[in-house]
Amino acid sequence: MTTKLTTSELRDQLAEVVNRAAYGKERVILTRRGKPLAAIIPIEDIRLLEELENQRDLAEAREGMAEAAKEGTLSWEESKRRRRMIAE
Repeated sequence: MTTKLTTSELRDQLAEVVNRAAYGKERVILTRRGKPLAAIIPIEDIRLLEELENQRDLAEAREGMAEAAKEGTLSWEESKRRRRMIAE
């Protein structure tokens, strides 16, 4: 379940909102002037998000390694030489 609170309402209800997220697994979207600003979510949600980000990063790294294996790489010296040529 997701609810919305203004940041002003949050000031008066912080302890309750944190408990609702921690124990009730509720997501609370904080708004200011009617616009979503931030959220208070259960710790499990952030752990899941971080795991998904890690999986995406790993997939991107594997793609990069496969591309490097296919197309080759430059040595550090060659890279510096090419940069100097561009700068001149």
